[in-house]
Amino acid sequence: MDAVVMWGTNARNAHPIFFHHVIKGIDNGARSWTIDPRRTSTAKFTDSWLGLNVGTDIGLANGVAREIIAAGLTDDEFIRNATTGYEEFVAFVEPWTLEHTAEVTGVPAEAIRDLAHGYATAPTAQICWTLGITEHHTGVDNVQSLCNLALLTGHVGRWGSGLVPLRGQNNVQGGGDMGALPNKLTGFQDVEDDEVRAKFEAAWDCEIPPKNGWNLTQMFEAMERDELKAVYVIGENPADSEADVKHARAMLEKLDMLVVQDVFMTRTAKMADVVLPAALGWAESDGTATNSERRVQRMRAAVPPPGQARQEIGIINDLAALMGDDAWGNPTAEEFWEELRTVSPMHGGMSWERLEAEGGIQWPCPTEDHPGSPFLHGRLWERPVQGRRAPFSCVEDRPPLDVLSEEFPLRLTTVRALDSYNTGVQTSGYSSPIRSGEALQVSVVDAAALGVVAGERVLVSSRRGAIRMTIGIELELAVGLCHTTFHFPELADVNQITSDAVDPKSGTAEFKAAAIRIDRLDEDDRAELDERVGAGA
Repeated sequence: MDAVVMWGTNARNAHPIFFHHVIKGIDNGARSWTIDPRRTSTAKFTDSWLGLNVGTDIGLANGVAREIIAAGLTDDEFIRNATTGYEEFVAFVEPWTLEHTAEVTGVPAEAIRDLAHGYATAPTAQICWTLGITEHHTGVDNVQSLCNLALLTGHVGRWGSGLVPLRGQNNVQGGGDMGALPNKLTGFQDVEDDEVRAKFEAAWDCEIPPKNGWNLTQMFEAMERDELKAVYVIGENPADSEADVKHARAMLEKLDMLVVQDVFMTRTAKMADVVLPAALGWAESDGTATNSERRVQRMRAAVPPPGQARQEIGIINDLAALMGDDAWGNPTAEEFWEELRTVSPMHGGMSWERLEAEGGIQWPCPTEDHPGSPFLHGRLWERPVQGRRAPFSCVEDRPPLDVLSEEFPLRLTTVRALDSYNTGVQTSGYSSPIRSGEALQVSVVDAAALGVVAGERVLVSSRRGAIRMTIGIELELAVGLCHTTFHFPELADVNQITSDAVDPKSGTAEFKAAAIRIDRLDEDDRAELDERVGAGA
């Protein structure tokens, strides 16, 4: 790796083991950039920090693309052989001059030029991103804008180069691979494809509805319309993790039936009609997990589940029997996997025996003599290219939907801390001197304007609600920008005020761009503020 761009990811905090390898690359001479509204701990390790305005990632990517094209730094052979839509894309980004991009994004023109030239001319280069890119109402378009840069330069499908989405939790990739998506069956096969459905129906001896299901956002919308009356939640805590969480909790409360299967007694579990205690995935269960590089690895139970907790295979098997299908028998993880291989071509060559012997195989692996695929898009470098080409995407830069105003003049973005995690279920239920991320961080300038000091309790309001929080002051934070985690809902129920805007393509909420205001908790105002905050805040 000769260059790495950390775009919308504070990997030092959120992916510290992965970031250790990034640091090795930097120590070995790789050039590095961090692109983030905040000067994060990741930025302090990289050569350059581009502090863009919240929600202007597409504008910056378009500006970088335009500079690469204008400077003649494109990989013309790769574009010609492996892509489509290039001429349309060139015309589309033409208005994004360095000066215009700087005006929109707040990033100096020279810094944009340096990124464009450094990334394009590096022999190998990677772009890594996480929720700072995807948790916007333009999340899918944000990702496509980064893909454009890789296609312009040929930095895809070969050693040291690539597009690297860093998964937020263990086995997120594996969940999608197994069909935990509303529009896909196992192996990312389309639900609406008649031939695909027929194959699965024959294997499973059942009928599969010929239409896509709902994503999580659509499920809550269906609850509001009374079209969804029962929900089965496995390993998720939407009562704390959803944006505009007061609405989410109200919808969960109105369900006829809520079933939660989890290792922990989450807030969602406490609301449930039935709780099914599950085994801890990495220590008490047999099965597989798939990491961010598509490597399928075996998991082996080290200890039995405690008390009434059970492996999830057993729970779901018994539910199937109680619902009238007792043909499953009592399958093992190996038997499940071997059936999976018969319906998922990308896993076809990964026998249980191979997974045991080889320690992990990267899909696609269609046959048992196939070694696995280190490069998902390596085919783009074949001459001539076989199969589909990669399209350029003309995506418009669109600002956050929760608009700043005189009433709500500050921009709130949610982040992750190194020592805490998600809704705090796993990391906040113990006494520790290390508890970063629970305060609302504001700039020195904003703190002075508001007349607040570090450690002071304030009222934080958005168009959806209000909560009390403790102020923290960050020396290098941009004026008008605030940030906090939602790791501590028992101390600060942050998702009561996060934006309810969603990306229509993915259903992901715009956690990174809420409009808020901060009020001091003066004694004379306390009664009125208590009424505004309401119970539970």
